[in-house]
Amino acid sequence: MKKTSLFLLASMFACYAFSQGNLLINPVRVVFDGTNNNTDLNLTNIGKDTAVYKVSFVSYKMLENGSFLQLEKADTAQAADKFLRLFPRKVILPPNESQTIRLQLRKPASLKTGEYRSHIYFRAEKENSPLGMKDKRLDSTKMAVSITPVFGISIPIIVRHGTLSNKLSLTDLNLVSVNDSISKLNLTINRNGDKSAYGNLKVIYQPLKGKDIEIAFVNGIGIYTEINKRFFSLPIPINNIKINKGSKIIVRFLLPSEQGGSELCRSELVIAD
Repeated sequence: MKKTSLFLLASMFACYAFSQGNLLINPVRVVFDGTNNNTDLNLTNIGKDTAVYKVSFVSYKMLENGSFLQLEKADTAQAADKFLRLFPRKVILPPNESQTIRLQLRKPASLKTGEYRSHIYFRAEKENSPLGMKDKRLDSTKMAVSITPVFGISIPIIVRHGTLSNKLSLTDLNLVSVNDSISKLNLTINRNGDKSAYGNLKVIYQPLKGKDIEIAFVNGIGIYTEINKRFFSLPIPINNIKINKGSKIIVRFLLPSEQGGSELCRSELVIAD
C-alpha cells in the first residue's frame, strides 16, 4: 500500500544545510560511492524549546511530476537501509544545541551492481508535560478537540555499487504567459541508465542583441532511478526584460557547485512570437 507523503523532503533542496520546523540538518543528502563507508549528520535545534526526534528509515517512490509516495512496504531489492546502520535512533535537543547522528555502510560481498536508496526520517515527538503540571480543571459539559501537527523531515541516502552511468537530456521546452510580469517555463528532464541524477537548473535569456541575462536558478533537482523522465515547471520573471521574436531561452542542467558545477545537459527554446 502506498500513501502520499505529507512531510517535507529535504532531498529536493541542494544546500549544505537545511532547516525546517526549527531543525537544522547538515548535510541534506548522502551518497556512498565507494570512497567512504561512514558519515555524520549534524542536527541543530534553532528553536526556543527542547525538541525530541525519532530517527528511522523510510522508503519513497518518485513520480514523474517530482512528488513522492511513501511506501509502507519497501522495494527490498533497491532499498539501502538493509546495509545501513545509524545511531542514535532518538535525539533530545535543547535550544541552540547540536547532536551528531553516525551513519555507517556495511555492503555485503555479494551485493549486485546498482544504485540503492532509502531515506532517513526525523520525526518530531510530542513533548510530554511533567507529572503534576497538567491542568485538571476541566469543564465536563463542553467538548474540546486538540489537533497536534506531526512534523518530519526526510533526507535521501544513496548507495552506489559498481560502475554506473546515466544519459540526460532536456526536452519539451515551452513558455506560457501567466500575467504581465510572470511566465511559466515547462520542460522535461530525461534520464536513461542505472544511475540517478541531481543538479541545478540555470535559465538564461539570450536577446538578439546585447548580453545574456540569467533569469532563473533552481537548486537541488533530482531524478531517481525509478523514473526515466521528470516534468518540471518554474516561474520566469519577465517584467524587467523584453522578449523578442527570434531570441532564445537557454536551460542548463548543472552539477551542484560543490561538485564542480559542470554542465550535464542543455536545451534551447527559440521565441516564435
